[in-house]
Amino acid sequence: MSIMNARHANETTLEHVRQLLEQAEEAPTLQVLADAASLSPSHLQRAFRRRFGMSPAEYHRARRFGQLKNALRKGAAVSDAVYDAGFGSGSRVYEHSDRLLGMTPASYRAGGAGADIRYTTTGTPLGRMLVATTTRGICSVTLGDTDAELEQRLISEFPKAVRERVDAGREEWLDAVIARIASDLGWSHADAPELPPLDVAATAFQWRVWNALTRIPSGTTMSYGELAAELGMPKAARAIGNACGNNRLALIVPCHRIVREDGSLGGWRWGVERKRDLLASEQRADREQPKRSAA
Repeated sequence: MSIMNARHANETTLEHVRQLLEQAEEAPTLQVLADAASLSPSHLQRAFRRRFGMSPAEYHRARRFGQLKNALRKGAAVSDAVYDAGFGSGSRVYEHSDRLLGMTPASYRAGGAGADIRYTTTGTPLGRMLVATTTRGICSVTLGDTDAELEQRLISEFPKAVRERVDAGREEWLDAVIARIASDLGWSHADAPELPPLDVAATAFQWRVWNALTRIPSGTTMSYGELAAELGMPKAARAIGNACGNNRLALIVPCHRIVREDGSLGGWRWGVERKRDLLASEQRADREQPKRSAA
């Protein structure tokens, strides 16, 4: 069999496995999937992760959470949505909802109803920045021209949450986020605390992309295709672009370090001029770092 035919056969096999996962109400075991693909379990696990960016089990769970989220958005009762999405019990949903929904299903369905959000705004070299947290972690970091613009964006994202503005210096988690960002981007040389936990809605694939973005060194860039190749998913450049577009944590998840294949900046949720300025400031800081170290 030629290399081209072998590659096509492998793609066909993996697509068959993906279809089995799409159709299955209960997650098939890795052995069952391996038997269907005529592959060893370990080979299937590695090949599937390279192709789709997650294991078969993660793919099945993310698919069911996608169904759950769609049903909740349409107003379905939580209990109906849970069981229609193929979960055997509500407890299994809540085990993973912090990671895959960013809040409980009921709260997600209701536009953040029941969530208490505290936020503040501050000036940065890139304009105004809004930082918001729930009782469980950071839920939003956005950039804009005015506080009114940023606050309206927060309202649109969490229309039914209880929102409370807090002055800078009055809330530990908010202050920690601002200090950490300022330190990481060279806006401040003061010691900064660790970031609080995150409380955002994301799929397993989005988490994988966002984690990869945090490993891109400051001042450097990668293209969508380069990041896809690094993740072992050479055909996932468009999906990676969508994951970047869904990032709600400006500067914490550095999607500004992703550029087009030709090296041009492309777009950025918070403005291409800010993206250009941010990358330039990172590159200046990296050039100056050896001088500060020598001093």
